[in-house]
Amino acid sequence: MKRLLNVPATVCYRSHGRVRRWLNVTVCISLLEVLTVACGQEELPTTVSAEFDSRHSDEQPALSGDGHFLAFVSNRNGNRGILLYDRKQRQIVTLPRLNRQNAIAEAPSLSYTGRYIVYITSDSVRPEIELYDRALQQPEVLTAHYRGWFRNPSISPDGRYVAFETGARGQWDIEVMDRGPNVESDVPDNLRSRLLSSP
Repeated sequence: MKRLLNVPATVCYRSHGRVRRWLNVTVCISLLEVLTVACGQEELPTTVSAEFDSRHSDEQPALSGDGHFLAFVSNRNGNRGILLYDRKQRQIVTLPRLNRQNAIAEAPSLSYTGRYIVYITSDSVRPEIELYDRALQQPEVLTAHYRGWFRNPSISPDGRYVAFETGARGQWDIEVMDRGPNVESDVPDNLRSRLLSSP
């Protein structure tokens, strides 16, 4: 096919009528093959929800492990902050004390059921990584004793470990923080026992 398309136009015009007819038939067959493949493909699922088809800027989505909650960064409330959407109830969940005035919160990550949210917040010169516990409705700074800059935090499904990038050594490195064995796990007991028993 590529050789036929790269043939100079002058050669085509000088060619015998049979060659031109053969070229037309080849192009028609190729177009039919493309249409057959396109029509035979499965229809893609719809991904745009009516709730998010708005004039607001919504970005940086993060799903909880069970798929129940969706966290994202939005300017819906007049300033840039993190919102949490309940996909079953089809409504925004209130997060008291997470979004503060004169502070930017972004890059959310959710634990398995969405109880724990880690994110980057910046209300001073240097950004910090915070953890928000929805059960306590209280944010906690995780990087208060760290030097350098931080980005891209990610929390484990059970809420115990937080991975992030740190620029403390003058380059981006990955660090994993262990919040300790006494952290209340966000993985349900029945699922945790299945995970422990699997090879």
